[in-house]
Amino acid sequence: MLALAPRFAAAEEQIARSTRGMPQPRIRDISVIECEPDGVRLTVVKITTDQDGLHGYGCATFTQRADLVRPAVEKYLKPFLLGRTTDRIEDIWQSCYDSSYWRNGPVLNNAISGIDEALWDIKGRQAGMPVYQLAGGKCREAVDTYAHASGSDFEEVVDNARQYMAQGFRNVRVQVGIPGMAGYGSSHQETNSFKPLHNSPLYEPEYDFRRSLKLLDICRRELGDEVQLLHDMHERFTPNEAVQFCKQAEQYHMFFLEDPLSPEDLGYFRQIRENCATPIAMGELFNSPHEWQPLIEEQLIDYIRVHLSQAGGFSPSRKIAILAEQFGVRTAWHGPGDLSPVGHMANVTLDIVSYNFGIQEYTPFNERTQAIFHGCPVMKDGYLWVNENPGWGIEIDEKEAAKAPFIPSPLNGGWGEIRRLDGTVIKQ
Repeated sequence: MLALAPRFAAAEEQIARSTRGMPQPRIRDISVIECEPDGVRLTVVKITTDQDGLHGYGCATFTQRADLVRPAVEKYLKPFLLGRTTDRIEDIWQSCYDSSYWRNGPVLNNAISGIDEALWDIKGRQAGMPVYQLAGGKCREAVDTYAHASGSDFEEVVDNARQYMAQGFRNVRVQVGIPGMAGYGSSHQETNSFKPLHNSPLYEPEYDFRRSLKLLDICRRELGDEVQLLHDMHERFTPNEAVQFCKQAEQYHMFFLEDPLSPEDLGYFRQIRENCATPIAMGELFNSPHEWQPLIEEQLIDYIRVHLSQAGGFSPSRKIAILAEQFGVRTAWHGPGDLSPVGHMANVTLDIVSYNFGIQEYTPFNERTQAIFHGCPVMKDGYLWVNENPGWGIEIDEKEAAKAPFIPSPLNGGWGEIRRLDGTVIKQ
């Protein structure tokens, strides 16, 4: 063999000296940090090692069933993992995934996500590098985002969109309220002449269909062609209505339409693709590879927007991005308010390292959130910037977190029901 150049030989020897005879950190404790700093329940897993000061955080936020994640972590994963070394991230993920026998449920996936992302955080802290360096380094300098512009009427939506454009946003999701109905992603007026056969919030898809298309027409005319428009259909239409909506929206040159179909109706994506070229984003309700893999492999969507912790964390989501790249599908990870800053940093990290990055949903962090989570991703001129500190670059002030406990509510963070005029429950 050829001798190594002196500088490479020296580096190799330094690595060997740094690891020779030094045991890997072991998991000493696993705890759960819960807080509600901005109206939604956030859950973070903390792994403490047997090396002083070495710990890591991972997002396990499942707002709608938050109270179930803690026991999943503390009663099942913690005793399964105590004493293990922290270096075998993939092995730990696979063993946790198999340990419950039944797989791909949201509670288990979020619990595993907390473990997985905490281990990546620890590895980054050990290496003295941000996680993106461990995943191959940057493909871009910062992450392009889109903001949410909503309102009870068209004028309010347009005004809010213009405010975001003035802040440097080049991409805006637009949603408008439906008078007398519980539309998605926007406020609405309560006065109406409807007489539903129930006392629950009301929604009828045909009203949403017409009003949302009118909104897209107004926004394109008022905001011009420079801004990229997005719209969330939120799986509320019947499959045939969804096909019609996507076809009619094609004229507005959308950046994408989000979630036109529910996970139960995935077969209809073929009809959408056959009828129009409107870009489609799908995936925030996905938990299982059996849901996203066919859509990617058959190129039936343009953007995959899985919620990382629902898929099981950073490790499986990185695999999703790599799979999607092979089929020309880009990433648009779910980035709502019900995601901890640790989860947002995992999103931005994947955005930075993935060649097939598309866009990132942006949700701002209020002061109370930033008082708990030090090192949140930074927004500037419509771009998110990844933290350059080791690991995720985030530290959690647990005393501040304790000052923002889960707020008691009738549904404990869960969503209520919405019904049609006749009382039929609709998907949300």
